[in-house]
Amino acid sequence: MKKFMTLMLCIMMCSLTLGFVGCKDKKDVIRLNEVTHSVFYAPLYAAINLGYMEEEGIKIELENGQGSDKSMAALLSNNADIALLGAETVIYVAAEGSTNHPIIFGQLTKRDGSFLVSKDVTKDQFDWKTSLENKKVIAGRRGGLPAMTFEWVVNNVGLKNGQNITLDIETSFAMQVPVFDSGDGDFCTMFEPTATEYEEAGKGHIVASVGEYSGEIPFTTFMANPSFIRKNPDKIEGFLRAIRKAYIYLMTHDEITGAKAIAKSFSESSVESLAKAVKSYKEIDAWCATADMSRVAYRNLLDVLDNAGTLERTVNFDQVVDNTYALKVA
Repeated sequence: MKKFMTLMLCIMMCSLTLGFVGCKDKKDVIRLNEVTHSVFYAPLYAAINLGYMEEEGIKIELENGQGSDKSMAALLSNNADIALLGAETVIYVAAEGSTNHPIIFGQLTKRDGSFLVSKDVTKDQFDWKTSLENKKVIAGRRGGLPAMTFEWVVNNVGLKNGQNITLDIETSFAMQVPVFDSGDGDFCTMFEPTATEYEEAGKGHIVASVGEYSGEIPFTTFMANPSFIRKNPDKIEGFLRAIRKAYIYLMTHDEITGAKAIAKSFSESSVESLAKAVKSYKEIDAWCATADMSRVAYRNLLDVLDNAGTLERTVNFDQVVDNTYALKVA
């Protein structure tokens, strides 16, 4: 009986120990839902692959939401701890009157990351007005920030959808390239590394960066529910610290080295094509040096939404943005 009780006690202690270890592992996990998978988010993948997240005691479980609406739904249903998606999504939720909506605690990109691809026109021939006039452009999903930013850019050069340009904003993000590849449209917006790989395949030409012409807006941000932020301030800071380390790494190393840092996250792409994509984003200054969002950039975003007719009422900066943790890390 004594031997039996000793054995049972040992089993119980082992179970408790394993339980504590399991809880610790679970506590350190961040379920991150990204709106799509792109080199545009290179600092995130570099932070994971270079071990910076691990240094902060964080394990990332990454899931591709394949659309801002789906990523927001994952966050609202507590199927994700943090979401990486456009700031406009939480503005929509707040505009509907929600008082317990997610909060933006960090910004990753500061301009549109899509590139305009043509089937026939080359970069040296391209002009924003004359090349696009009376043409069809597959520009993104209705209500999505890529489509609205593109519309903002062409409106500023005198082109209006349905008048002297046709914007396809009904095709889903995942189907844009296949639809364009099938022969539909004269131009298509693509993120990297898709744009570079499309050009390398001889199917088209990258003619312009949308973000270079749109100016700075908070394009992709990290957000979480208020309860998660309150309970995990150290984890939020550690997460942003890892992203900042990765940004510095990418900006202080050449494109090939940067490409190798994210290659594990893009197994189907060559290091060479990834390097070209990294170079493209560095050239247009796409990534944020610090994760805090400026009020000026936020105002620019509201102008883009207002131009697209999707802003039902103004949502104040402080309703959806908390720079506390980003400023600490900066």
